Formats: sequence, C-alpha cells, structure tokens
Amino acid sequence: MATATTASLSPAAGKRFVLSCPSLSFSSHRLAAPAGPVHRLRAAAAAASRAAPSRRRRASRVAATIAVGDKLPDATLSYFDPADGELRTVTVTELTAGKKAVLFAVPGAFTPTCSQKHLPGFVEKAAELRAKGVETLACVSANDAFVMKAWRESLGVAPDAVLMLSDGNLELTRALGVEMDLSDKPVGLGVRSRRYALLAEDGVVKVLNLEDGGAFTSSSAEDMLQALG
Repeated sequence: MATATTASLSPAAGKRFVLSCPSLSFSSHRLAAPAGPVHRLRAAAAAASRAAPSRRRRASRVAATIAVGDKLPDATLSYFDPADGELRTVTVTELTAGKKAVLFAVPGAFTPTCSQKHLPGFVEKAAELRAKGVETLACVSANDAFVMKAWRESLGVAPDAVLMLSDGNLELTRALGVEMDLSDKPVGLGVRSRRYALLAEDGVVKVLNLEDGGAFTSSSAEDMLQALG
C-alpha cells in the first residue's frame, strides 16, 4: 500500500489551490442596553463574567472534542508539492482512509521546541514508524503553506520523510477542539493548535497524545513508537 507523502500523493489526490486576496473589513457594534433594573443586573453579571481570570477562559477554549475511538473529522489542508512546486490541497479522509496514519501538530513553525525537538524527532524516526505500518506521517500547523514550505526547507526535511501540512484556516484544529488562544503573548501567535500526536487507523483515533498547550511531554516520535508496540 502506498505511503502518503509528498512523494506519493498524486495530482489526483492533491488539488491545485488558486490564491486570491479578498479585501477584509471589520466592524464592531455595541447594542444599547435598556435601563430597567433587570437589565442592569444582567449587565453587572456580564461585567463580572468578563472580569474572570483569563486562565479560566483559556482552559474552556482548549478542551478537546476528539477522543480515542472517534472518527477524525474531515478537513482540507494544503501543502507545496516538492516534486513540482505546485500548491495542492488534501483532505483528512484522503490521508487516513484505509491506512494507518500518524498526524502530529505543533503550535508554530520555526518556534524553538517545534524546530529543535518535535518535528526533527519524527523525521529521525520516520523509517521506524513506517516499519510498524504507518503509511501517512504528517505534521500539521496553523501556519500558511508558504511558511510550512520555508520551514521544511530550512530544516532539510526530505520529501519522503514527513508531509508538511498547513491548517492556516484552523479547519482541522477547530474540528478537533484543540485550538488555544495565545493572543496575550507578545510574539503575536494568535490562535494556534495545541501540541499533539495521534494515531488513526482507517480514520478512527487509536492513540491520542494531547499536550497541555505547547508543552512537550507525551507527543514525541518515541512516545508514538512505544504506543505502536
């Protein structure tokens, strides 16, 4: 059975992606609250809720909806095909249907832990993972496809080692319920994915090593190899 890497994904499996830059506009409208006592009480309660510790708000946002035994939600991801330089798309279904697949996610390309430990570890252990039957080995990040391409090239990741996938619109991240809001951090990361590594067989999650935010304690290639037995 063919391995789903950038080397083996055919143009039929990956669709060309046409870039466009629509203009975006944002507006904010505040509704005037009625002046009655009931509405004043509701306004006070809302203000108290907004004043709650930010850590409580963040905790509620990062609660995962995916679990072992669940079917992976479908989502469309993008990547630059090293074979011809074309920007293509691929779905989670195409990556996992009828296959043993390992997907691991990082909070951000070029960030220290992701660049020095998480991705290099999977590149190093790619052959061992495939020897255990893994056909799809892919790294997912909420960066755009151009950043993922530059990150792959900067680390010298071979096309047949790890497929570098962009989840720039957070389609998969939000469907899994693993997004985290880092807007309060000074580096400007915004909303990203929690770090994780999962094993799916025919699209069903068999192993899920989900980290607390960007921590790196249980989602390494070594952890996945141990889970595979």
